[in-house]
Amino acid sequence: MADHLPTAVLDLRRSPAHDLRDEFEAGSSEKVGLREVPFLTQIALRAAPGGPASGALEGSLGCTLPQQVGEVTSTGTAHVLWLAPDEFLLVAPDEAQAGESTTAYAQRLVDALGAHRGQVVDVSANRTTFKLSGPMAQVVLDKSVRIDLDPVAAPIGTALVTELGATPAILWRTDEQEWQVLVRASFAVHVGTWLLDGMREFSGASG
Repeated sequence: MADHLPTAVLDLRRSPAHDLRDEFEAGSSEKVGLREVPFLTQIALRAAPGGPASGALEGSLGCTLPQQVGEVTSTGTAHVLWLAPDEFLLVAPDEAQAGESTTAYAQRLVDALGAHRGQVVDVSANRTTFKLSGPMAQVVLDKSVRIDLDPVAAPIGTALVTELGATPAILWRTDEQEWQVLVRASFAVHVGTWLLDGMREFSGASG
């Protein structure tokens, strides 16, 4: 069985916010830009901190699991985000670039976990990711969240579980002026449209 789908099949995928691509382009400016980063490998991990399950997953991943709120650890190509004391989200490149299917990636972690008490679930199809970038990116997010996104409170590399408006989301600061917004695929159009509305005052399309 192949470790990944043929390129011809992967090229037929449609992302959750596919129909908003033109609107994202039209609504973006030098001040703030928005685009979807679809099809990232995303795997939910559950393991008690410091226990054998955590050790097994860390050994397979090649990095430690995050230890506190907002922390993100990295293997170099993949990142592990802290969601709760025993809950984490692994984010890795799209299988079209990585050459390994999300199923195969998750299975490697399941095999590493073995009989230890923990959980590995491939949630790649359950989420999509938006990249919000530019000097006004944080201002756009500040309109919709109740947490402090100031660089002192949320420095580069911080990922926080919150609500964007009333929609559950993970906000991950990947650079000084760049955020990745991870949401469930079923909310993709709503969140994409919501962010566009928040960007309107900074776009050339504003009236």
